[in-house]
Formats: sequence, C-alpha cells, structure tokens
Amino acid sequence: MNIIANAKGSRTIEVTDQHMETLRRYALLSNLVDSNGIIDEIVVEKLKFNCRAILESQTEVDRQLLDLCLDVVYHTDMKAIGLQNLVAAFVEWEKTH
Repeated sequence: MNIIANAKGSRTIEVTDQHMETLRRYALLSNLVDSNGIIDEIVVEKLKFNCRAILESQTEVDRQLLDLCLDVVYHTDMKAIGLQNLVAAFVEWEKTH
C-alpha cells in the first residue's frame, strides 16, 4: 500500500505488510502521539529517536526493523502528514490482521 506523504498528494511512501508487522512487534506507534492527538514534526522526530534507540540497543540488527527505518521512517518524504497517514493505515491494517 502507499501512504500519501504531502498535502498535495503528489508524494507517496510504499508501506508493506512486513513494515506493518514490524510497527506492531515493536509497538512503535503506541504512546507516540501526545494527549492532544496532534501529529507534527516533533512526533516524527520522536519516532525516529525511538527507532534509533532500539537499533542501537540490539546486539544483532533486526533486518526488518532496519528495512522499516530505511523504507518508511527515514524516507525523505516522511513528514507529519505522512506519519498521520501511516498511523491511520496501521489502524485499518490491524483490523484485518
């Protein structure tokens, strides 16, 4: 599936089932958004820091987490809108998996 990464809808990021599984396995989207429910660039940075911390703490690199980081989290087009759409896609994906 592709998530829209900008307001115009001209940029997308491809997200696979494996990416979604990795998000679920590491609970990367849990408690990510503050109580105000707003996803902004600070939340995007928080996700990046969480991923980096997990990768640095592992003795052996999880290839699926690394793929998620390279393909989605650290994608050049990943901004607040992209993360908001990723969260929405993840919620929908979880309903069927």
